[in-house]
Amino acid sequence: MHPNRQIIVALDCDSRQTAEDIVDRLGDACRFYKIGLELLTSAGPDLVERLVAQGKEVFLDLKLFEIPHSVAGAVRAAGALGVSMVTVHSMGGTAIMAAAVDAARGFPGLRILALTVVTSMTDADLADIGVSGSAEEQVVRLARLARKSGCHGVIASPQDVAALRGALDGDALIVTPGVTLPGDSAAEHARPGTPHAAVAAGASHIVVGRTVTRAADPSAAFRLVHAALVP
Repeated sequence: MHPNRQIIVALDCDSRQTAEDIVDRLGDACRFYKIGLELLTSAGPDLVERLVAQGKEVFLDLKLFEIPHSVAGAVRAAGALGVSMVTVHSMGGTAIMAAAVDAARGFPGLRILALTVVTSMTDADLADIGVSGSAEEQVVRLARLARKSGCHGVIASPQDVAALRGALDGDALIVTPGVTLPGDSAAEHARPGTPHAAVAAGASHIVVGRTVTRAADPSAAFRLVHAALVP
């Protein structure tokens, strides 16, 4: 896969204007953006439609965790917006994930990704909610459940990719948040990684946020991320 399709820039912004400024500054260099709950709530679906109309791909990070009927409805709404990816919580179980996959069938370009363990969580955090074993073990367990449910791929930390590649089919998508350039702050991510390490381990896509969006020169930072993926 070409690096331009592997890099997803996270628009973790609190306003449409800030997000649009970043998109304008990156121009044609970036073709894939992530929109999460904060920006979607602030800006509404119009921003998604605008990006799609510009030829951008959109990863709508909804982290759906509801009854299957509601999850299916949200997936259909996302598909109607023209997004390329939408997330569902794997801890919701097979019924929720299967409902999302089934709802996506009417939108050939839409991929359902199962969130395994968020990158801010550690082994101790999992123990607090009654999950025994390590974060990596839980990631692999949930990824196998997602595969069984028909999901197109998973969301996991860069540090989980190597184990996942051994547990999933070769064409499964593995999308990794928590990716930063060497020397950058990992912020709230407890299990981060660099662009090169994530892709070398088998990630299909990397998600970069502050490394690009809060850089003095977002375009220059994006070029550094891109260069890290070019052999």
